[in-house]
Amino acid sequence: MMGPQHALSGAATWLAGSWVAAQFFDYPQSATTIAVGAAVCAGGALLPDLDMSGKVTKGQGGSTVSRSFGVASLFVAEVIEKISVGVYTATKLSKDPDRHNGHRTLTHTLPFAALMGFGSIWLCTRYGRWAVIGILFFMFGFALRGLFDKWADRAGWVIVTLTSGAAAYFAFNFLPSENRGYPMIGLAVGVGCIVHLMGDIVTRAGVPILWPIPTGRRMWRMIGLPDTFAIEAGSKVETTVLRTVFTVVSLVAGAGLLAPALLKRFDIEV
Repeated sequence: MMGPQHALSGAATWLAGSWVAAQFFDYPQSATTIAVGAAVCAGGALLPDLDMSGKVTKGQGGSTVSRSFGVASLFVAEVIEKISVGVYTATKLSKDPDRHNGHRTLTHTLPFAALMGFGSIWLCTRYGRWAVIGILFFMFGFALRGLFDKWADRAGWVIVTLTSGAAAYFAFNFLPSENRGYPMIGLAVGVGCIVHLMGDIVTRAGVPILWPIPTGRRMWRMIGLPDTFAIEAGSKVETTVLRTVFTVVSLVAGAGLLAPALLKRFDIEV
């Protein structure tokens, strides 16, 4: 699945989950908290693709997320890709094919999603303000690159970086003061990563979601839909049908979350 659809699926999942939590588990959230969570989840839904590097010195290529902050993020993607292929090579079993790149390996696993989620909570709890702002900065930047891909391409990485920094600073100041939303931030990052895995599972290439459990002398078995049902990355089904579905889910869930507050504001009973 391509970057924009990954980001949109993350936002849709968080908004739908927030609506379910409010309706069935009596867990209301402020509009600011919901918006921040949706943005962080959208950014987290791009995070696993930091294993797809491009041409660092030329600032070209790579995944959507790796271009978020220009050469700096491309360099990080290059490092993560090399680490991923190194882990793959060191842990592969006899039936695993040789690989020369690390895309859809280490960062496309459940342990990575858990590490990102719990790691974010730990950083926020341990280091407070600047850790929260830092995580929001990166997740907002990824979300901007994914959700507003055409605008981000025109604006360039400098504007994306400045916008992400300003948004992260102001978002921090509006989060609940008692803990600045630490669990929410970590949960949104982790859920975003898992949503990414689910998005890639429906494509032909699949992801090694069972790692590190060996199956049939393979450590990195790619799990995906059969070719008959799989979606080709970048196809019309993805860019039109799935994008429309994710957009509708986001709008409906958003409306459902806002409706009670609007009805109360205008003193309307239903």
